[in-house]
Amino acid sequence: MWRLVHTQMDPDVATFSAERLAIGAAADFLRGNFRAVALVSALLLVPCIWHKHIQAGDLGSHVYNAWLAQLAEHGEAPGVFVARQWNNILFDLALGQSAKFFGWRVAELLTVSASVLIFFWGVFSFVAAATKRAPWLLVPCFAMLAYGYSFSMGFLNYYLSIGFACFGLAAVWRGGVGNWLTAAAISPLILLAHPIGFLWFAATIIYVTLWRAIPEYWRLILPALALVAYFVLRVHLTGNPDIEADWRPDPFYWMNGSDQLMTFGHRYLVLARIALAWGIVSFLPGFAAQWRAGKEAVSSFRLPIELYLVALTAAAFVPENIHSDLFAGWIGLLVSRLTTVTAIFGLCVLGLLPLRKWQAAGFAVCAAVFFAWNYQDTARISHVEANAEALIARLPLGTRVVPVVSAPDDWRVQFIAHSVERACIGHCFSFSNYEPSSGQFRVRAIPGSRIVTDSADKSESMSSGDYVVEPVDLPLVSIYQCDDADWTVLCADPLRAGNKTEDPEPPGQP
Repeated sequence: MWRLVHTQMDPDVATFSAERLAIGAAADFLRGNFRAVALVSALLLVPCIWHKHIQAGDLGSHVYNAWLAQLAEHGEAPGVFVARQWNNILFDLALGQSAKFFGWRVAELLTVSASVLIFFWGVFSFVAAATKRAPWLLVPCFAMLAYGYSFSMGFLNYYLSIGFACFGLAAVWRGGVGNWLTAAAISPLILLAHPIGFLWFAATIIYVTLWRAIPEYWRLILPALALVAYFVLRVHLTGNPDIEADWRPDPFYWMNGSDQLMTFGHRYLVLARIALAWGIVSFLPGFAAQWRAGKEAVSSFRLPIELYLVALTAAAFVPENIHSDLFAGWIGLLVSRLTTVTAIFGLCVLGLLPLRKWQAAGFAVCAAVFFAWNYQDTARISHVEANAEALIARLPLGTRVVPVVSAPDDWRVQFIAHSVERACIGHCFSFSNYEPSSGQFRVRAIPGSRIVTDSADKSESMSSGDYVVEPVDLPLVSIYQCDDADWTVLCADPLRAGNKTEDPEPPGQP
């Protein structure tokens, strides 16, 4: 594989020439590199098939709610309806439509696999456009980012919007009317997927366009204006009594893109630090060589480095979580997911360097360790879901359940309870599912629904295990972790009024 990719790299530098129509360049690139693209794509999708289900946090909730949406559309889910909205829906629409033809398991595999390929090759295309070379030696970094924090948390609409935004930015970066029209054609997909991806797409276009239009000695105004805008945003959010917001407690410079590798436990923190250090080791000598080559060689780094620093600095001012009257639920983990963008800009900077094989080999070793650990940890979540399926199969059809399942304390990805909800498809209803009550998704709950709670606070409290059950809530069954020695073992017992959702009545109790 390495020889196949490397030997096809240099002849294709010309396909990234400025102002060439992006679609034509992409077609030529695929013709010249078809075997390499096919091989990389096939290897990239291995994590999508190495377990019975793809384990990616919120993905289980997306699949469950796509099923619930179909029930609601056929009048089989009283108290639930499907709302019209224009964003945060692309993945869900694709999933639901695919399921009508292929069933839920195949639809999940197809939709997630397509999302991974769109993200990976979108990032590849953007870095190629920014650096004017095919970034084959950075493929291990692209692969890790593709399965990093944003994917592992299951933010699939956001993830898809970033992938499409990268394709759009790759076109705009080249310039020319045809490429602008291409980006305009892609933009509805970006917005349909997620508004954050669209905002990044639009903001980057505005920044790059102004940067190129103004004289060189005025360009420092742009990052200064970005800092002022960040500061104004933070002051506004802090002083507005109608908005609740909180910020990450750790220093912003740790949110440098390498944090996307921090997913399932403390050991990933070590890996992220090693990958960051290797990136710095690879960057400094290459940049020093470019510096010695003269001003023209260094000038190509200015815009990508500037974009990286502007994205990095955002972590100091943008809130991690925010809540307003616009939605019932919180809009959460903003900075944690936005570092995907920071990582992409960082890869643009690395892509400008003439990387050597030994440098790429270091990233390949990091990727090998990352995916080996990822397999182990997602296998444990898969075991949780298998246990949930066995429990749910014994429950009466239509049982309302409350999954109270959490990951180990050192895991950054905590949304493993949604795998239990996916196990409910065709058998039970997750009364505590957060999507319908949040107001941020297509599926919504009517007040008093017996299918799912209409209260975002109640949903959060139930899922955490702290909610005290009231008589009006019953009947409910708690699915919870019941073995202190093995957190993948689950039990299912009915709840009684006065119980907490994590503390059902043991069998045999009155």
